[in-house]
Amino acid sequence: MVIGEVAAMYGLAPHVLRHWEQMGLLTPARAAGGRRVYGPADVTRIALVLLAKDAGLTLDQARHLFAEVADKRARSALYRRHGHLLRSRIAAAQESLAIVEHAAACDAEDITVCPRLREKVAARLPAGLRHDAAAWPTL
Repeated sequence: MVIGEVAAMYGLAPHVLRHWEQMGLLTPARAAGGRRVYGPADVTRIALVLLAKDAGLTLDQARHLFAEVADKRARSALYRRHGHLLRSRIAAAQESLAIVEHAAACDAEDITVCPRLREKVAARLPAGLRHDAAAWPTL
């Protein structure tokens, strides 16, 4: 397949695949005249790059992880570090979801007087500005 066909399959612009090739993530074969020809291995590699990006890895990290002669220890360390980062993001997203779900179900007529929301806001204030959430003025 040619670059336009492959890019369209993934909803990407062809220049994205050219950039990934320049970074060493893809190595499509060349036809007469230098046109890129993508085979099944290339199409699979694109899916791997997209999965890495979905996981929050940079293209440089993905290149390192996919290298054929990559150092297993370095690769494992990168995965562990990134796993820790993802767990932190997941925890933050779960906390945000809990706040949103509470706000959606909260009986308070004015959400700014909700004690639970006030506690969350108070916790986000800089340490020197924290005060009793119950003592806030109405916002």
